[in-house]
Amino acid sequence: MTSAQVGTDKAPQGAEEGYERGLGSRQVQMIAIGGAIGVGLFLGAGANIAKAGPSLILMYALAGVIIFFIMRALGELLLYRPVSGSFAEYSREFLGPFFGYFTGWTYWLMWVVTGMAELTAAAIYVNYWFPQIPQWVTALVFLVVLFGVNLISVKLFGELEFWFSMVKVTALIGMIVIGLGVLTFGFSQAGDTAAVSNLWAFDGFFPKGIGSSLMTLQGVMFAYLAVELVGVTAGESEDPEKTLPKAINTLPWRIALFYVGALTVILCVVKWTEFAEGVSPFVAAFAKIGIPAGAGIVNFVVLTAALSSCNSGMYSTGRMLRNLAESGEAPGAFKKLSSTKTPAFGITVSVLFMGIGVVLNYVVPEKAFGYVTSVATAAGIWTWLMILVSHVLYRRAVDAGRLPASAFPAPGGAKCSYVAIAFLLFVTGLIAIDADSRICLYVMAGWAVALGIGWAVLKSRNPQIADRAPEPEKVG
Repeated sequence: MTSAQVGTDKAPQGAEEGYERGLGSRQVQMIAIGGAIGVGLFLGAGANIAKAGPSLILMYALAGVIIFFIMRALGELLLYRPVSGSFAEYSREFLGPFFGYFTGWTYWLMWVVTGMAELTAAAIYVNYWFPQIPQWVTALVFLVVLFGVNLISVKLFGELEFWFSMVKVTALIGMIVIGLGVLTFGFSQAGDTAAVSNLWAFDGFFPKGIGSSLMTLQGVMFAYLAVELVGVTAGESEDPEKTLPKAINTLPWRIALFYVGALTVILCVVKWTEFAEGVSPFVAAFAKIGIPAGAGIVNFVVLTAALSSCNSGMYSTGRMLRNLAESGEAPGAFKKLSSTKTPAFGITVSVLFMGIGVVLNYVVPEKAFGYVTSVATAAGIWTWLMILVSHVLYRRAVDAGRLPASAFPAPGGAKCSYVAIAFLLFVTGLIAIDADSRICLYVMAGWAVALGIGWAVLKSRNPQIADRAPEPEKVG
């Protein structure tokens, strides 16, 4: 048996078998782009601007570099072995069955609570036009509609995500162009006060101090959740060897343009002191510029962004539950595919849990977004750490001649992964000292205990589950 076969044998082949490879190159590209533009930027940036001022731009740039390190590490693993449910599979192969189990369930949790956050954000956006409609009603309607889309087929999911992402990308580019026009030619109501000097004229670039700026990193990292979604599409991409590297290599310019570029322009056009928590900075900026219906148009765009992310969440949770079931780490019912080749039962269960977000919007509408984003961030950090640790161990195996080299090696080898690991641990420390977000660590501790109990039950029923993965053999 070759090492390549060993690597393949470690994955339960059913995790990929049966899926329709219905995601074309343009859809994978736009899913990757759309994954980097979500509610964390469109809504969450308002609160972070209020905390950090213009220095938030630097925080997005710094976090963006780390995200690129994570994605190149994932890209190397994906081209070594492209599988659906990739993060859990790589954790299972390089760290052991328990870590695959823990990562798979935690990634599922991340998307369930992210779906809650997106539903909350979507309800807030609709409230802009229809303040008389309760948030929970709007959240429930969107939940049901997107559920139906995900049950039909992966092609419909991919097509809807393509157009969702197209709206976001086109709108962001339009916002940047209009903002640059205001700065250059001075038109609109904001023309008299718009200036690059707005970045430092009001108490400097770090108006609240460097410490306050660093505390926004947890919210900034939430904004980047979902960039790894391209890894989940590997099992349903038509040509993963070509589409995945292309999608990952375009990440730096997407971050530079859509995050750093867009925020820089907005903070030049409107001084940072005019932004507040709970209001999209993009909506506020267009209202300040005074373009007729501009704020309403932007509100529609950010609503699209929220629905796009929730749509992606339903897609990924169903696939991850199926991967867990194929590995014996979730009920066998999750293995089944519907007649349209979608993991319908897994999607259904995930949507029921996302419905908790509807309840939160009914009980604590003003705090719902903050609660769920902090939990999603903690779960996302775990997932990214597992990608990075798996990459470090994979590189060790390659260097020792136990595994074949990937066709898409990460620059700098494992060095950049070590840097990213240190950064993520630093962000976790920031979460721990922030009283508002610390609750997510308590939630994650409870989640870990629950998963530990679940693993003990699984092992008592099936002792082989703990030593399923064979050792990779030496190449040659």
